[in-house]
Amino acid sequence: PAPLTFSLSLLLSIPTERLRLASGPHGCAGRLEVWHGGRWGTVCDDGWDLRDAAVACRELGCGGALAAPGGARFGPGSGPVWMDDVGCGGGEQALRDCPRSPWGRSNCDHSEDAGLVCTGPAPRLRLADGPHGCAGRLEVWHGGRWGSVCDDSWDLRDAAVACGELGCGAALAAPGGAFFGEGAGPILLDDLRCRGNETALRFCPSRPWGQHDCHHREDAGAVCDGSPQLRLVAGPSRCSGRLEVWHAGLWGTVCDDSWDLRDSAVVCRELGCGGARQPDPSVDRFGWGAGPIWLDDVGCVGTEASLSDCPAAPWGKHNCAHNEDVGVTCTGKEP
Repeated sequence: PAPLTFSLSLLLSIPTERLRLASGPHGCAGRLEVWHGGRWGTVCDDGWDLRDAAVACRELGCGGALAAPGGARFGPGSGPVWMDDVGCGGGEQALRDCPRSPWGRSNCDHSEDAGLVCTGPAPRLRLADGPHGCAGRLEVWHGGRWGSVCDDSWDLRDAAVACGELGCGAALAAPGGAFFGEGAGPILLDDLRCRGNETALRFCPSRPWGQHDCHHREDAGAVCDGSPQLRLVAGPSRCSGRLEVWHAGLWGTVCDDSWDLRDSAVVCRELGCGGARQPDPSVDRFGWGAGPIWLDDVGCVGTEASLSDCPAAPWGKHNCAHNEDVGVTCTGKEP
């Protein structure tokens, strides 16, 4: 019996997964880590591209690949650098099937750790019915449904974790009492007691999923100091430049297909930069961006409060290159 018990405990201690994504905004984006020799380690970004990322995303059950960031975009890992010079064709079933250097042979350090941004799954958190994407009623995804969070013991430490997980900066307020209106569907979390330094709400102590003594009039909300994530770069001021949007932990660009002054007007207003003016091609040239092209075929009416409210192709779906990156010039001159 003793050897059998030892064997079973040994088997149970071995991770079933061979890959994982760490330090990202959700389970399908982050620093790529691989299990080998009884330890988790990282992958060097030498030669790392979308074909390699496509194989890893598929192996992880995370759909397709949107981006293959290197340079420790999701922070440096620790432990060994297990893989280097990965050269997948894109059709392999697993990353270990791709050509690469031998296990543990690399000329890299953790500043070169490779990452992934995959298409799925849906985010685990959202803020609903607020004035923008970083304020509203907190809703969580669990068991195939969105549900709300009860305000019992809800405070700024809990809100801080939610804001950080959403990429919305620090927490300004943690309103309860259905401040942003009552949700629908299940109440999924109650008695959350975050310390405030957790990387995701799911790591905070709470009652088991779905167990609560609440009504929707107790739905919790959060107000974060982040605004909808836009910026104008490579221009003369913060109100003129190449448009970049924040999504899934990465800055990316917007394709100019169908882009016009109505779209620019929404961006300028959202940034507090006044109105939009027609760019002068001889002056307003802001260069090519890098990373993913997040939005294409944007079709704002011009009255929307945020670019995120405008119709567009799904995130990361486009037929563009960076020579089509959108630039925006606003009337405001704020530094």
